[in-house]
Amino acid sequence: MKTTSMKFFVSTPLYYTNAPLHLGHAYTTIAADVVARYKRMRGYDVFFLTGTDEHGLKVEKAAVADGKKPKEFVDELVPEIKELWKKLEISYDHFVRTTDGYHERQVQGVLQKLYDQGDIYKGTYEGWYCLPCESFWTDLQLADGKCPDCGRGVQKSKEETYFFKMSKYRDKLLKLFDENKQFVQPEYRRSEVLNFFRDELKDLSISRATLKWGIPLPFDSSHVTYVWFDALFNYWTALAYDGDKKRQATFWPADVHLVGKEILRFHAVYWPAMLFAAGLPAPKTVYAHGWWTVEGQKMSKSRGNVVDPHDILDNYDADAFRYFLLREVPFGMDGDFSEKALIQRINNDLASEYGNLLNRTLVMIERYSNKAIPPAGPKGENEAALAAAAEKCVAFYSAKMDAYEFHHALEGIWEFVKEANKYVNDSEPWNLAKNNDARLNTVLACLAESLRLSTLLLAPFIPVKADEAWKQLGYSGKASEQKFADAKWGLFKPGTKTSRGNVLFEQIK
Repeated sequence: MKTTSMKFFVSTPLYYTNAPLHLGHAYTTIAADVVARYKRMRGYDVFFLTGTDEHGLKVEKAAVADGKKPKEFVDELVPEIKELWKKLEISYDHFVRTTDGYHERQVQGVLQKLYDQGDIYKGTYEGWYCLPCESFWTDLQLADGKCPDCGRGVQKSKEETYFFKMSKYRDKLLKLFDENKQFVQPEYRRSEVLNFFRDELKDLSISRATLKWGIPLPFDSSHVTYVWFDALFNYWTALAYDGDKKRQATFWPADVHLVGKEILRFHAVYWPAMLFAAGLPAPKTVYAHGWWTVEGQKMSKSRGNVVDPHDILDNYDADAFRYFLLREVPFGMDGDFSEKALIQRINNDLASEYGNLLNRTLVMIERYSNKAIPPAGPKGENEAALAAAAEKCVAFYSAKMDAYEFHHALEGIWEFVKEANKYVNDSEPWNLAKNNDARLNTVLACLAESLRLSTLLLAPFIPVKADEAWKQLGYSGKASEQKFADAKWGLFKPGTKTSRGNVLFEQIK
């Protein structure tokens, strides 16, 4: 581990391995990657965790349908997931699988601890079970006879089970929500979670005797662990994937769990209650984002409109896809995906504004300054306005990134990019060159500095293209490895030799 005292732990949820991943999974993971890259830029020692949830009835059924054993089935899916994350430049520090031995052993250790202290007891569950959500419901909780979370059908269930005394921790949960106003984000989702347990919190069934594909309870091997109790503890167990308990103690509690809104209740109620029982603190923030529709319709296999990220990446640049997802919709809200909207973002934002600013600047530096960034001469009102816009952009960006408002952070960068493009048009460097005007060097230097700054800020979002732009600007290293301390106006290096390359983003006709 690094020696810096600033630590940051960000995670995605574990993705269920009963089917290939779709747009929503890519969205969460890209957002977590942007957070991780930004925090590294700020000097934090980051632990970025993602992985797969591999136990449970859904996986078992999917494996049987495919003619495979559950472990064989998930072993074939995991490499596909890792390959997708590689294509999307996901810089995770560890990939956890709930079938990993270190995870299973630690989960069993927690289960035994809770059983020994009386927080787990045997009983009988009778109610309704939603297979897609792996959730149990009472008659009163059903919505028109269906699962209140996903709206799908439920099955009547009665079986022997072990319960976790979640009700015992209701007061601690209420105190958590009262004392940490940042625990559930966005703010407007707090009330819906509080409503779930404010008046009553029932004990939670945590085992299945009718299921074999899961972690056996250490005190009763005829039962396996309920999938949520198993999967949620990954955030803690994975910190000691190699036996390093110091890392586990250093990075816990997690700074932020990024999740889809459909699993917020599990992360904001069940999970902290389990942690309290285990003697561990709750995560600092659980941030729930919205769902994606496709051209106004909910994604579903029956409609044939499920967006496969692999298909998108076969036709579009990965960085353009990353940019689109986090620019198009406020993080936390529902969004609509269409290729038309993606193409518009590529053409208008990435190609016409940022990419064109880079290309036209490098062409002018080649033509008028022998491929070297010139020293700036005297500055006037236009230069002062551009410097002020840069300072405003950096401050705005920092505040919005810290609040996970990615779309606003990107909007701030684009306001500055537009200012830089306006500066080109107002300054008319081609006329300055024609008239041998000494102000030409100042204009070229300011344009190069605008690009250095905007590229540095864009690096968490478009790491590959930012690195390409950084290289074309003549700077050593990678934009994605720079420090936020360098996001200040005026740090360009006169004499730096530029190296114009291919156009970053091609217009799509």
